[in-house]
Amino acid sequence: MGAIDKHVQPFSRPFTMRDLVSHALTFLIGLSLGILISLQLKSSFPRPLVVFQAASNLVSSTSPPVPPPSPRNGTFNSSTSISLKEEYQSVMHNMSDQDLLLGASSRVPRLQESSGHPKIAFMFLTGGPLPLAPLWEKFFEGHQGFYTIYVHSHPHYNQTVPQTSVFCGRRIPSQPVYWGTATMIDAERRLLASALLDPSNQRFVLLSDSCIPLFNFTTIYDYLITSNLSFLSLYDDPRKVGRGRYNPQMSPMINITNWRKGSQWFEMHREMALHVVSDQTYYSVFKQYCQPPCYNDEHYIPTLVNMFYVELNSNRSITWVDWSRGGPHPRKHGPADINHELLNQMRYGSECIYNGNTTSMCFLFARKFSPSTLKPLLSLLHFHS
Repeated sequence: MGAIDKHVQPFSRPFTMRDLVSHALTFLIGLSLGILISLQLKSSFPRPLVVFQAASNLVSSTSPPVPPPSPRNGTFNSSTSISLKEEYQSVMHNMSDQDLLLGASSRVPRLQESSGHPKIAFMFLTGGPLPLAPLWEKFFEGHQGFYTIYVHSHPHYNQTVPQTSVFCGRRIPSQPVYWGTATMIDAERRLLASALLDPSNQRFVLLSDSCIPLFNFTTIYDYLITSNLSFLSLYDDPRKVGRGRYNPQMSPMINITNWRKGSQWFEMHREMALHVVSDQTYYSVFKQYCQPPCYNDEHYIPTLVNMFYVELNSNRSITWVDWSRGGPHPRKHGPADINHELLNQMRYGSECIYNGNTTSMCFLFARKFSPSTLKPLLSLLHFHS
């Protein structure tokens, strides 16, 4: 009996305060080690950019991608999903064109789901540098949160942009573009799709490296944001350079009566941009049957808009250009051309309809300006809002 009592005695000893402290310390040490290990595992997997969360899953999954979080109601501030701090984050991604177009057209929040300040997407289509960038820097200065910038340049172009520039990190993944081919509209759709991933973008302007703004930012912003229509020039040209480019093999999808010609340098609102990037049927027809001397960039979007969205369009361009000399390309302005008279002619020398009223303010941008015009333009254009 004594042997049994000696064996069970350790288990029947009363539970002391010393025992309680010992067990508590053991528990806390184990919990701390568990938290540290968990955090270490999470940090080994990088987080994707929020801007492209809408389409990133398309590469590896057949299920619909998760859309980015919608901005909260209220004024534009640092709590929105696209904040001022994120304004200059890189827009590079690893999506294919197909995934990009699908992500932009099917899963990005529509117009009514955006809040805060509506923004204008300025989309630059260029082969390399932007020689007039210092002028645009002055134009954008002080208006962060009301615009976004997207640049499509040649994929082999690798010049560094200063981190203080509004163009820093704004290049999108690109492909080579050849004048007069379908690669031109591929680049336009690539720019539109990239800009559509930001639900705050409500207006979309296509610009070249030779374009300049004719007014200050506030004037252009108000003009576009309050417009009821998009700004695309399209018309029925009976000549060889118009209807003569139509390929009968496009019928019955596209008839000669649908065929339109227009300026490549467009401005459109979000709903029309969504239509353009969503189209596959008519894009395929153009890509197959519109070959030089048929030029996709002069006919694809004008014809598409004429067929389906003509009521959304003002049927005029807001980018001034001088075709008075004839030929396949417009006049290119040099330093000797730059003066107040030329700029005022561009600004107020026309008459058009804006929101149902006649106005002389018809053009907001102009082209083509050589790199050597930068200095005289900086001396004449002052973008005080």
